[in-house]
Amino acid sequence: MKITVITVCYNSEATLGDTIHSVLNQSNKDYEYIIVDGNSNDKTVEIIRSSEKAFSGRMRWISEPDQGIYDAMNKGIRMATGEVIGFLNADDYYQDNHVLRDIAQAFCANPEADAIHGDLDYINKERKVVRSWRGKEYTPGSFQKGWSPAHPTFYCKRQCFEQFGPFVPAIGSAADFELMLRFTERFGIRTRHLQRSMVFMRTGGSSTNGLKAIMRNTKQNRQAFLLNSLPCPLLYPVARLWHKIFSVKNPFNYLSQ
Repeated sequence: MKITVITVCYNSEATLGDTIHSVLNQSNKDYEYIIVDGNSNDKTVEIIRSSEKAFSGRMRWISEPDQGIYDAMNKGIRMATGEVIGFLNADDYYQDNHVLRDIAQAFCANPEADAIHGDLDYINKERKVVRSWRGKEYTPGSFQKGWSPAHPTFYCKRQCFEQFGPFVPAIGSAADFELMLRFTERFGIRTRHLQRSMVFMRTGGSSTNGLKAIMRNTKQNRQAFLLNSLPCPLLYPVARLWHKIFSVKNPFNYLSQ
């Protein structure tokens, strides 16, 4: 089973090296690596170009202007040839060398599954874990209760993107939430939770920092429910905040950011 890993980036010279090397070091070599750069003006393209040879033909990349992160992700989807597609952000990296191996094994052990998702840890500038996202198996209505898979751990069969569509960039930073909601809650794809930590995710992105980010993303998540003609409970903001607070080592510091 070939897995397509997609990284989108723009002026990511400070962190992209970690991302690329974590893919290169994977023990499972049945993958393709696609990097979609947004026409960076720092050393990002130099880093990509200097790494290409080490992948022995498994890397493809483009560098051109785009309309934002989800437009770039959609470009990557169109380029993908793997049976399964996943995304590794340019600020993030795999926790060990066997993540892709374990994802492939999970699909083989669960042939009915359309998607596999797992756990991740948020790290600060010192690479210390400050928050952990621990997933669980999906049950109908889970999204309305404040649950969602961790998108950087969400590996989904390419046929789902072909059948149910790509990201909707217009919905903003909740576009990944909307896609998983659409695939899972609306169209009923079958998912399984892989109980292992997959990714280290750096804090500081548009969707990771503090109470303001939670409130903004909650508003956009409501739009995702509306877009898919799915009910969004009145207490959804409370349920989502509850999930967030209890995944943080220091809730006060997190909410005050």
